[in-house]
Amino acid sequence: MIRKGWEFDKVYSQGKRLHGKGFTLICRTNTEGRSRIGISVHGKIRGAVKRNRIKRIIRESFRLDKELYPPGADIVFAVRPDFSLPAPVDISRFVASLAGRFTGQEV
Repeated sequence: MIRKGWEFDKVYSQGKRLHGKGFTLICRTNTEGRSRIGISVHGKIRGAVKRNRIKRIIRESFRLDKELYPPGADIVFAVRPDFSLPAPVDISRFVASLAGRFTGQEV
C-alpha cells in the first residue's frame, strides 16, 4: 500500500496516466516486484463516509482483480470531484477497464 506523501509524489511525477470516468489511474514501475496501490479521493467529495466508501470499493476491486495490474507497479487512483458514486460493481468495472488498458487486457 502506498501511504507516504513522497511515494505518491514519485508516482505522480514519473507515472503514466489514464483518465476514466471520474478518476485517473497513474502507474509507474517499482523495484519491489509486487504491485502496490494508493488512493487519493478529492476533498470536494463531501462526507468522510462517502470518501471512505469509495476507497474501500477501489481497494476491494484491486484485491479481486490483481492479475489485471502489471506486476511490480505502483498504482494511484486519483478520484476527481466530478465523480458520482455508482454501484460498487460499476466502480469495479471502471477500475478493471482502466487497469486492463495498462496491460493490454481490455475488459
